[in-house]
Amino acid sequence: MRHNRFVTIKLIPILTLPLMQIILEVPDRLGEKLQQLGDRLPEALDRAIEELTRPETICYQDELQIVELLASQPSPEVILAIRPTPALQTRMSELLDRNKSGTLSRSEEAELDRYLLLEHWVRLAKAHAYKHLQTAA
Repeated sequence: MRHNRFVTIKLIPILTLPLMQIILEVPDRLGEKLQQLGDRLPEALDRAIEELTRPETICYQDELQIVELLASQPSPEVILAIRPTPALQTRMSELLDRNKSGTLSRSEEAELDRYLLLEHWVRLAKAHAYKHLQTAA
């Protein structure tokens, strides 16, 4: 693989943002991919940087705890008692509000998707637990 190709990236200003020119030396294969992006390259770079630099969310531990609890095959009563922490509730509200207003970043969109999937799993587990309790009674 040769590393002698130069790709000139000109970031086009959006509204009144300043113009910056960056010259990178990249492998040929990557250079070809970058060129294929054309005028979408600034957006792709912005998304990649946002994804690579996003901080871990405060509620990540909550997600792990819920998944571990569900994986442990708890009793129906324990499943029905699962509730989100206040921090998780607050974060979900923030993300849902930002989603409604159309101001979610890509990483926040992924975070919201994770929470919604987790909520779906918990609802399924609760429905199954409730059904189990009804048939046992």
